[in-house]
Amino acid sequence: MPTTFPTRCALVGMPGSGKSTVGRQLAQRLKVPFVDLDQRLEESLGTSIRAFFAAEGEERFRALEAEMLAQVAQEGGGMVLSTGGGTVLRPENRAALRRFGTVLYLRASPDDIFRRIRHDKTRPLLQVANPLERLRELYAQRDPLYREAAHFTIETHRPTVATLVHMIVMQLELAAPHPPEAG
Repeated sequence: MPTTFPTRCALVGMPGSGKSTVGRQLAQRLKVPFVDLDQRLEESLGTSIRAFFAAEGEERFRALEAEMLAQVAQEGGGMVLSTGGGTVLRPENRAALRRFGTVLYLRASPDDIFRRIRHDKTRPLLQVANPLERLRELYAQRDPLYREAAHFTIETHRPTVATLVHMIVMQLELAAPHPPEAG
């Protein structure tokens, strides 16, 4: 008898941890839609997050992010949701994510993230003199919040995207309620 497991998953983690990349492939594997919260926000705002940050500030952005998360969480059906790196900063967002479905923390060290995104100029919080130090600060602040929000932590140190997707599917299958054996 095939095991059924949750098809409403949210991915949380640091900027550059692989949420969007892994999320797209996970959604394909689970045969559900992929929703990128940052992309939805940019479509709604009519501008990039970086431009919005510069014009309106982080606090205004976080308020709109919370509203968008609440809207997405109300949508029915299965989906894989990729969140922004700072979505977990608000307690109401952490609670909304846990109500939404299975929350997976894609955990990557600041050094690994820096290697992946050091040339990416689209990430507003990393446009500073020392982005690696900034990543370390963000990690120290956010890691406990990701852990609080998540049902499971997936280490992303070296595996390929395909391997990470496989690891996540295996975790979802192991965590799924199994029907009682007929006897």
